[in-house]
Amino acid sequence: MNAPPTTGMLRALPAEYRLRLMRLAQEVSFPQGARLFEEGGRADRFWIVRTGTVELDVHVPGRRAAVVESLGHDELVGWSWLFGPHAWHMGAEAVTPVRAYEFDAVAVRSMCRNDSALGGAVAQWVGDVLAHRLRSARVRLLDLYAPYGSGSLL
Repeated sequence: MNAPPTTGMLRALPAEYRLRLMRLAQEVSFPQGARLFEEGGRADRFWIVRTGTVELDVHVPGRRAAVVESLGHDELVGWSWLFGPHAWHMGAEAVTPVRAYEFDAVAVRSMCRNDSALGGAVAQWVGDVLAHRLRSARVRLLDLYAPYGSGSLL
């Protein structure tokens, strides 16, 4: 069996890059029930969860939004900021009070363009997160809507 992906920033990025990114961080809080972003909206920031839980959801026509993943401590909320056209592919909601580090996407993308090694490390980290999220979304949607669920073979 494969090891779980390293999607948390503290484990995924070398210390030097984490420190540089953290210089751009702003501490923010969201009350329970707050929407961080909506599917299709402008992806101009991202967050690293400090405390609390954020659920990612996808719009399902004629039904309630389907929750595809819950995120907690040290996890990245939002990856659409890195890839054009910089529009959210999912929605996100705080299901408990959340404290997080917020990053301005334009500033981070600029930092990445100016330092290709940092840019490569950030792209690898976000790409790993993206791959993990797509697998999770697939499994969750199959569990919710497929006639026999997702099964255990992926």
